[in-house]
Amino acid sequence: MMPLTLANSMESMVIKKIGGSPEVKKHLENLGFVVGGNVMIVNKLGENVIVNVKEARIAISKEMANRIMV
Repeated sequence: MMPLTLANSMESMVIKKIGGSPEVKKHLENLGFVVGGNVMIVNKLGENVIVNVKEARIAISKEMANRIMV
């Protein structure tokens, strides 16, 4: 298990755990990041990570991406 930020680009990964406060977990869940779901890094731009989750592209900060374990 590793943080999403360490995953290779364009490689589909399964979300195994989401860390952080209950508010952060709920926010990520609302964006589509759920345990058991697939996620793929599309690109890393500075302090942001662009990911495909549930057939949508979403930009999240590296701080948030570090809370998503794959």
